[in-house]
Amino acid sequence: MQIKPEVKNELSKRLNRIEGQIRGIEKMLSEDRECRDVVTQIAAATKALETVGFRMLAAGLTDCLAHPKKSAAAGYSVTEVEKLFLKLS
Repeated sequence: MQIKPEVKNELSKRLNRIEGQIRGIEKMLSEDRECRDVVTQIAAATKALETVGFRMLAAGLTDCLAHPKKSAAAGYSVTEVEKLFLKLS
């Protein structure tokens, strides 16, 4: 499954932001911050990771539909990509 370089760049930026969120959560824990505040940040980081996964799969699905034989030969039939979507949901 091919993902365009501009999409990879976008995903990388999103992952860097998520990395910062995780470091912030670790700091909140070490500072004994309120549970509800920590959970709110964990939920935000979780949602951000899900968004990265769905964006990556959407880009991959676009490639699979454009090049179905090549994608199927690489193990990424439309059915397989659909299964990957369902793993994230």
